[in-house]
Amino acid sequence: MNDPVSSTSPREMTWARRKQALARIWRELRHDRAGFISLLVLLGFGLVALCAPLIADRSLLLAAAGRNNPDLAAPSAQFLLGTDDIGRDVLAQLVWGSRVSLFIGIFATVVAVVIGSVVGLVAGYVKGKVATALLAIDEFFLVVPFLPLAIVLAVILGRSPVTLAIVIGITSWAGSARLVRAQVLTLSERAYVERARALGAGTWQIIFRHVLPGVTPLIIANATLIVPGAILTESTLSFLGFGDRLSPSWGKLLDGAQSSGSITLNAWWYYLPPGLCIITVVLAFTLFGRALERIFDPRLAGR
Repeated sequence: MNDPVSSTSPREMTWARRKQALARIWRELRHDRAGFISLLVLLGFGLVALCAPLIADRSLLLAAAGRNNPDLAAPSAQFLLGTDDIGRDVLAQLVWGSRVSLFIGIFATVVAVVIGSVVGLVAGYVKGKVATALLAIDEFFLVVPFLPLAIVLAVILGRSPVTLAIVIGITSWAGSARLVRAQVLTLSERAYVERARALGAGTWQIIFRHVLPGVTPLIIANATLIVPGAILTESTLSFLGFGDRLSPSWGKLLDGAQSSGSITLNAWWYYLPPGLCIITVVLAFTLFGRALERIFDPRLAGR
């Protein structure tokens, strides 16, 4: 009679361990009230962004759409969040703006995480001149103020949502690289890494097959904390006039509200909703990231 344990392939055992780990993360996340509520809030915003065409017609964003509407009209049955200074529906801009703001925040995070992870992995495992050069580049991005650098890059490279996301990602990876490198320095001395090295495994094989899985939880938790910073940076750039003028975003809404004098005119429906959306999403991502940190590192549970 075959032993079921011995007949299980290594790949099946790996997938079983991964399923157990995911089940544990989900179980602990459900018991973390702040983290679980934040996840629900983020899923709600994501659903609105995905269903934007079903909620509001994109033609409502055009300047011509507000031609026959009153300017800065207060919320009503026709316009649930009022109109802007040229008569366009604020709710439509808010809904479509969620798409742009969340896309830029998430795409910028992907860029930052990829660059930071590769630099951190290589600088932590490979010693010598390569590590020194990478750390010098990392130090440069840590020292130089990121907002002026982002503005310069946005002016040079362009202001489309994709370009803005790349610019924000390029200026946001340095801190992630430091965190990954510190973890790699610890993992590179572990027995299983030494064993792989003794068996003749190559540098890149060790980095991506043996070291990377050990730092993946840290990368995931850190990524959720990069997103709010990226969204704030996009909002700041748009508010300062360096965003894409053809694509709606929450930052662009705030810029329009400020330039139209809505604060002086007490047209709160123009500036308050995008501001609340930015604050809510940033807070939700931050709390969700902290929850993941506590799950991946139980030593932080009491903090």
